[in-house]
Amino acid sequence: MDATATGPTDLRSTRLAFDDVAALQERFHAEGWTDGLPVVPPTPDAVRACLEWALLEPDHLVGVEPVRQRALTAEQVATNAVMAGCLPSHFPVVVTALTAMLSEPFQLHGPMASTGGAAVLLVVNGPIRREIGMDGTFDALGPGDRASACIGRAVRLVVANLLDVRPGGTDRSTLGHPGKISFCLAEDEEGTPWASLSAERIGDPHASAVTAMAALAPRQVMNEWTTEPERILDTFVAEIRANMRHYSIWPGNYALVVPPQLRQHFDAAGWSKADVRAYVYEHARIHRREWADCGKGAVVGDKGDREYAALPDPDHLLVVAGGGPAGGFGAVIPPWLGTRSQAVTVPVGACVDC
Repeated sequence: MDATATGPTDLRSTRLAFDDVAALQERFHAEGWTDGLPVVPPTPDAVRACLEWALLEPDHLVGVEPVRQRALTAEQVATNAVMAGCLPSHFPVVVTALTAMLSEPFQLHGPMASTGGAAVLLVVNGPIRREIGMDGTFDALGPGDRASACIGRAVRLVVANLLDVRPGGTDRSTLGHPGKISFCLAEDEEGTPWASLSAERIGDPHASAVTAMAALAPRQVMNEWTTEPERILDTFVAEIRANMRHYSIWPGNYALVVPPQLRQHFDAAGWSKADVRAYVYEHARIHRREWADCGKGAVVGDKGDREYAALPDPDHLLVVAGGGPAGGFGAVIPPWLGTRSQAVTVPVGACVDC
């Protein structure tokens, strides 16, 4: 069988032949081409199917990594997408996610190389969610659906195989987190009157889009004892403040994932996402002296009364509707390291370098 492909005239990747799938898996593992999990053989037909679905030529330039100037072609990305288990219909989302990640504000090299253990959180909006079977309800941040798992995994395989971001190499993560395997969710747009994340960020409520954010692991919160939006948000704010005390004091993008049981209270009170952002911006703050409560007194110095905000401004908060219908749970997803990497939203099908 052929593993990775070159066609007679179009595809340029090296062709490898294996007697069976087991031999392919062992070779790919030995070469460091996987994330530790089995891969789908990237046959010429499978790679071509992805390219044809997205209407991309094999040598189409998806983007260039800004620091080391590594170019990513559509054929290379498609090969890794197939390996991750993506269907052809998933491929435009993978390309869009990488377009966002390779843009200058995202600063991809920093979070990928840091000891801090960041992953890439992807939030998908618009009609394409339904077209490819994404589900932002049950297990929104877990094993919820095939498309989410495979798209997130494809992005990780691309940065590993095309940008050499592998543990112990460029990836210097001390611990990392499971989102480094796959960290992708669809917003539950049908379950809320709130404007979608992408509609707020790019201004088009009808476009399919992907938002990429350099993110730490999700921190789950719970409050089932109030219907007041302010008190619900106080729980989220407390978790943000905890991250500022325990991890990083610097402001940046934070993401909140808010489930239906809590959203109904915001809806009843007439709160929009803008209201949520304004409240969190005002209250998610700590004083430097609070570091002394968690073993960091040595760096407080004479700046104990200095106040730090979690967000540079309200718009740095990403508010996402997601989660199953029952349970007063939510998630705070902290940024990697403040403003050194900014969340980027790109419409599906957009070409930022054309």
